[in-house]
Amino acid sequence: MPPELSARVPAEQRGAGRDDVRLLVTRGTAVSHHAFRELAGQLRAGDVLVVNTSATLAAAVNGRLGGERVVVHFSTRGDDGRWAVELRAPGASGATVPRPGGPAGGLVRLPGGRELVLEEPLGPVVGARLWWARVGRDVPELLRRYGRPIRYGYTERDQPLSAYQTVFAVQAPDGGGSAEMPSAARPFTAALVAELVSRGVQFAPLSLDTGVASAEAHEPPYPERFAVPATTAWLVNAARAAGGRVVAVGTTAVRALESAVDADGAVRPVAGWTDLVVTPRRGVRVVDGLLTGLHEPAASHLLMLEAVAGREALRRGYEAAVERRYLWHEFGDVHLILPDEERNTPDCSSNER
Repeated sequence: MPPELSARVPAEQRGAGRDDVRLLVTRGTAVSHHAFRELAGQLRAGDVLVVNTSATLAAAVNGRLGGERVVVHFSTRGDDGRWAVELRAPGASGATVPRPGGPAGGLVRLPGGRELVLEEPLGPVVGARLWWARVGRDVPELLRRYGRPIRYGYTERDQPLSAYQTVFAVQAPDGGGSAEMPSAARPFTAALVAELVSRGVQFAPLSLDTGVASAEAHEPPYPERFAVPATTAWLVNAARAAGGRVVAVGTTAVRALESAVDADGAVRPVAGWTDLVVTPRRGVRVVDGLLTGLHEPAASHLLMLEAVAGREALRRGYEAAVERRYLWHEFGDVHLILPDEERNTPDCSSNER
């Protein structure tokens, strides 16, 4: 991907508002180009948009490991109270760069007199990026007071936490949330949500707290906490029974929803941890379409996109995205993947005013 296609600031700082991004639509292998504000024209009454309500945390905190300056990314809270963390080195631009994980027993001094101790790698010992750490005091309160959103080198500058919240974000009572923004929903505005609802498109909420997926690593996802409520299971099952399409807003929504499908293909309410990795071989069982950002060629997310769209459709879409200079990453343009029009003829009459 050409580096100049990285979105370096939020859309509202480049144009008129959050929804001032482009919408690449792949319908089967056919590709078309739209403004995101035209999303309603791509959907029909009876479709369900499944959205992730996890709020983004100010998950990056400065610290010191001995004499070394580090930035701690708080990724995932374990059931035993420990946190999976990634230690990174401060970068010249104000962002961060990778550093080796560990060491075991390493003590990181944090603001406010707090400390964390690195205990063991999360995953294979060799090359482990994420480590389980014991943190002495309330981490959500630490993040609220001293944290800032995680950002990577392709962005231009720090942004306020509000820039990383979607219109669907709900603050968890226990202070939990996502280390990185569920960014596919970022372009939605309250006005667009109201328009979609008025046209008969339904919204089904779930939550999946995203961990740190460092842009440089391209690792497969590790277990994440999720919850699919009973109302969402009912909405999705009812829509499918009535011929509506289930469109996940973001790869996190796909992972959570596909984790709640039973052997009969029905979605059940469930909460806990998911280690599901959606690949073309596994396929998808309930998701018909996907609204997502644009992912780098080595990103593991592309396997999930291929499971939804198919390899040829994905190839054509990404070639068109590069040719038309779409913007990548969390502040960039979005990609709507829908089933083949000929095999799933839509009735758009309800979208006409």
